[in-house]
Amino acid sequence: MARLNEKEVISKIQSLRKSRGITLEQLAKMTGLTKGYLSQIENSNRTPPFSTLDKIAYALGVDITYFFINSMDEQVDSKITIVKPEERKKVAPGGLRRGYGYEALAYKKAGKNMEPYIITVDSHSVGSFKHDGEEFLFILEGTLEFIFGGEKYILKPGDSVYFDSGIEHSGRALGNENVKMLCIIYNYRRG
Repeated sequence: MARLNEKEVISKIQSLRKSRGITLEQLAKMTGLTKGYLSQIENSNRTPPFSTLDKIAYALGVDITYFFINSMDEQVDSKITIVKPEERKKVAPGGLRRGYGYEALAYKKAGKNMEPYIITVDSHSVGSFKHDGEEFLFILEGTLEFIFGGEKYILKPGDSVYFDSGIEHSGRALGNENVKMLCIIYNYRRG
C-alpha cells in the first residue's frame, strides 16, 4: 500500500497555492481558516486534519486526493477507474497518530463528487469533525461509539449510518479492537 510522506503533502499545498498566485491571506478568506494557521501548516512537517485539508483542496480547486498522489498521471477522467487493494493510498495525517487513518479507494478518478475511504479508528481518536456535505459509514470490523450532535450511538459490524456532516461528529473504537469502516463523503460544493 502506497503512502506519501507528510512533508510531500505540505510541499504540494504550498506549491499549488503559489503556482495559482494565491497568498496565505487570500487562502485564509477562501477556506475560513486563519492566515496564521495556514502559515503554521506550510511550515510544519505534519499534515493538517482531514477536514482542514479538504477545505484547502476545495479552495485550490483540486480533489483532496491530489495531495496524496505521486503525479497527476495517477488520475484519469474516465467513466471507470479501478483501485486494487495494494494500490490504495494511505491518506490519513500521520496514520493512527491522531486516532484515525484513511485509505483512499478512488484516488485515480479525477473530478469525482464522492470520496470513498476505508477508515480505521482506535480508542484514542482525537477531535471531532464538521464539514460540508453528507457522509455514509458502514462498519466492517469492531465496535464504534459514534457521537453525532452530542448524541452517542453504538455501531457494530453490519451497521450503517448516513448523516449531515455539517453537524459535529466523531467516533472512537470501544474495546481493544480498532474499528474499520467504509466511509463515503459527498460534498455539496463539488456535487
